[in-house]
Amino acid sequence: MASTADVVVIGAGALGAACAFFAAERGLRVQVVERGEIASGTTSACEGNLLVSDKEAGPELDLALYSNQVWRDDLAPHNHLWEFDEKGGLIVATTEDGARNLAELTRRQRNAGIAATDLAADEVHRYEPHITEGLTAAAFYPQDCQVQPMLMAAQLIRLARAAGARIRTRTEVTGLLRSGDAVTGVATTRGEVHAEHVINAAGTWAADLAQLAGVRLPILPRRGFVLVTEPLPRTVFHKVYSGDYVASTTSSDAGLQTSTVIEGTRAGTVLIGSSRERVGFDATVSLPALRQIAAKAVRLYPALAKTKIMRNYSGFRPYCADHLPVIGHDPRAPGLWHASGHEGAGIGLSVGSAKLLVQQLTGAGPDLDLAPFAPERFDLVEAS
Repeated sequence: MASTADVVVIGAGALGAACAFFAAERGLRVQVVERGEIASGTTSACEGNLLVSDKEAGPELDLALYSNQVWRDDLAPHNHLWEFDEKGGLIVATTEDGARNLAELTRRQRNAGIAATDLAADEVHRYEPHITEGLTAAAFYPQDCQVQPMLMAAQLIRLARAAGARIRTRTEVTGLLRSGDAVTGVATTRGEVHAEHVINAAGTWAADLAQLAGVRLPILPRRGFVLVTEPLPRTVFHKVYSGDYVASTTSSDAGLQTSTVIEGTRAGTVLIGSSRERVGFDATVSLPALRQIAAKAVRLYPALAKTKIMRNYSGFRPYCADHLPVIGHDPRAPGLWHASGHEGAGIGLSVGSAKLLVQQLTGAGPDLDLAPFAPERFDLVEAS
């Protein structure tokens, strides 16, 4: 059965849910199409970080600061729905070289608008009493926050539905409807949906959707694991990670990389990461990755050594080689829009990305220049 909408959103993860929310809020007729369940893809395998601390000056940091504002202002009435936690972040250094590098990083970040407080080694335990001795320096970032990502996606979909959006789960897109070069809707396993705008928010599978329109979008899966401990008395008070985490987020290596990232949850469990590797969509549990993650965590928090691990989970981050997401209209296929490629920052950047995309889609000048995130930039690089 065919139906019509102003906007079809493909994907009901964090990005798709945010796009649906902001589009419905603007009064557009929205239909969301999701092949699985709400938040059943990469969003279900996230820690829910909303970070500015792990970003260098540039377009991604501009987007992170903008998104941080959207979380705190536009979404303030709803933040209780997804356990919004202004816990702050702490980067720690364990060597003298690491301390110098961290001081230089915070200097650059402050110049770019991040609030970062340098801490001497003897100040760290005021923030994290259970952290290891022997640290050389740290930096505190009050703007870093956390949400429960599956709640965030589900509640944004609920709010979008309350504003008139329609949601189809267990509905797979099998093709894009075309009129010449223009994209005019989607064909699905439950019929066609005709629309003026189609938003590709399919996460790690966004490249496959783009290919249906005959355009190239080089988004690849990058696998990551997280360990989950048994519930504990409060042990970790902020998001805490080592300085090498920042380097790993900007690395393009395909091989296994691990760095220490630790944070507590309201339920008392501790989430321990992180790993990155490009292995396609291979979901096999990697014991080497889990061992490295656990060993590095114990070095930072010795008290975790005897803690039981309840489970691990993994997901596939949508990775772009230039480490910038893809946001906005695709001139190669008029009517097609993209919101993907955010890699490990997708939850934090989702609401800013969605608000900017909907501003552009409705003809308003976006609050932030979207040129660095243009879908066609990859073709332009190859042509040069």
